[in-house]
Amino acid sequence: MDASEVDLCYLSASEAIAAFKAKKVSPVEILEAQIKRIEAINGQINALTYRFFEKALEQAHKAEALYAKGNATRPLEGITCAIKDFHAVKGEITTFGSKVYEDFRPDQTAPAVERLLDAGAIMHCRTTTPEFAYNATTHSPLWGVTRNPWNPAYSPGGSSGGAGAAVSGGMTTLADGTDGGGSVRIPASCSGIYGFKPPFGRNPTDREHPEEAVLHYGGLARSVADLVLMQNVMSGPHLADKNTLREKLVLPDRFEGIKGWKIALSMDLGYFEVDEQVQKNTLAAAEVFRSLGCTVEEIDLGWGEEAFDAWLVNWEGLFFALEGDKLETSANMLDPFVKKILEKGRGHSLSRMYGVKRTQFEMYEKLGPVLEKYDILIAPTVALPSVKADHNNNGPLQINGKDVDPYMGWFMTYPFNMVSQVPIMSVPTGWCEKTNVPTGMQIVGRTFDDTRVFRASAAFEAATQPWKKRPDISRWA
Repeated sequence: MDASEVDLCYLSASEAIAAFKAKKVSPVEILEAQIKRIEAINGQINALTYRFFEKALEQAHKAEALYAKGNATRPLEGITCAIKDFHAVKGEITTFGSKVYEDFRPDQTAPAVERLLDAGAIMHCRTTTPEFAYNATTHSPLWGVTRNPWNPAYSPGGSSGGAGAAVSGGMTTLADGTDGGGSVRIPASCSGIYGFKPPFGRNPTDREHPEEAVLHYGGLARSVADLVLMQNVMSGPHLADKNTLREKLVLPDRFEGIKGWKIALSMDLGYFEVDEQVQKNTLAAAEVFRSLGCTVEEIDLGWGEEAFDAWLVNWEGLFFALEGDKLETSANMLDPFVKKILEKGRGHSLSRMYGVKRTQFEMYEKLGPVLEKYDILIAPTVALPSVKADHNNNGPLQINGKDVDPYMGWFMTYPFNMVSQVPIMSVPTGWCEKTNVPTGMQIVGRTFDDTRVFRASAAFEAATQPWKKRPDISRWA
């Protein structure tokens, strides 16, 4: 591919829409460039499951005609959006990353996905996910190992790892994800992009996980402005989900500065071991906020291992409730670690499951006052830049020479799923000097105060401009 084609692959959605309206670029040109990009690099990255290039090109030509004639267009008209292969799309194979569902075609589309497609987004491909989205890395017996475009030896994170790799690799303009323990924010951090976990109730969930407050549909993109576009499409009340808030929040396309804000910094959330490079980049990010006229104070959030235990009990119990029957019908088809989670979930008592709610209450008793005192809270997204692409959850894993839990000890996102009404964006903070893998930071806002999170993220983005740097594919392709 020549440089101009690669540039097309990396246009943001907001830039592309402006170029479409000015008749400088067409949706067809961008899609064709991204198809070439997929064909050039996905063989090594393995970020995609199914592709829909022919249908996508038909849609792109229709969008091109609308822009050419100056006709009315929808908010995402002609913009490519890769859809996670964990989200139902009516009539299209949706595997949930599992051999059990290898040929499954749902009869409905997840509401948040339907909204993206109805807004004109073009689904040209589906992205990889670990089996049943159980993992913070992305590999499965069905689809193999997904790798990071910045360094293929490492993971782009998970469970929306294919989405993160596709966006950072220039294979799509936008991607959707779900965040049940960090599955949007982890790949955003590991892939050097932006990912937003909305508060529970902002975006509709799906039929497969009804009423599940830890699960959030959100977007992954290369700019804050693109997440504004996605969020304004996905959010709002929906008849399929009674938890969606009646009043729709519409985010602005421009944000005021944040001079005078008070920002809390928690480097470890009270109990994580955090890699020295991650600490260095997070402290540098704090200095960026100070340069914007903010005060930044390091605080002790006071959380501890009870958050780890509560989330794990909830996760294992939820897994067993949803897929426990597979232990009897399809055990030989499951990832061994998925089997292990299901077996643990089978053993949890109702009283222990309800004890999770008590821990959630106690966690917010500590977080709530912090968010009232400060405008936002910042913390690393992951405690390591990433782990190896084929990371084994049975371990071992060390950070700073200390043993940590190989499954959950390296990502710092899941505690916030226990206080699920807080909005959070993961933003890029830099790169690891040894591996060239990106690092990220969570920007946490008060309950349902999405606008404040976007405002801080936009100010930080403008000051750092991380997408002046792209993955150097020539190093490994």
